[in-house]
Amino acid sequence: PVFNMAGRALGSLRELRVHLCQTGASSKGAREFVEKYYVELKAANPNLPILVRECSGVQPKIWARYAFGKEQSVSAADLSADQVLQQVVNLNTNKL
Repeated sequence: PVFNMAGRALGSLRELRVHLCQTGASSKGAREFVEKYYVELKAANPNLPILVRECSGVQPKIWARYAFGKEQSVSAADLSADQVLQQVVNLNTNKL
């Protein structure tokens, strides 16, 4: 199921941004999400910009940009990689 979630097309998104800290404990799941799922997500969505922004001390967040510039974010603090993936899926389907 997780493999299918990572490999699915993110049709409603125009851009996905992951903000995380390179060393912070609360960003551990976000870092693991990037290591575990970035390549698969990008392969399934080659035209979707997926940006990873690292900044020391920042709280991890997932940002989604939709059509007409609408944006939404969700905290990824203290989540596992799989929970971060679920948040991405929720952002894609607007189930927040």
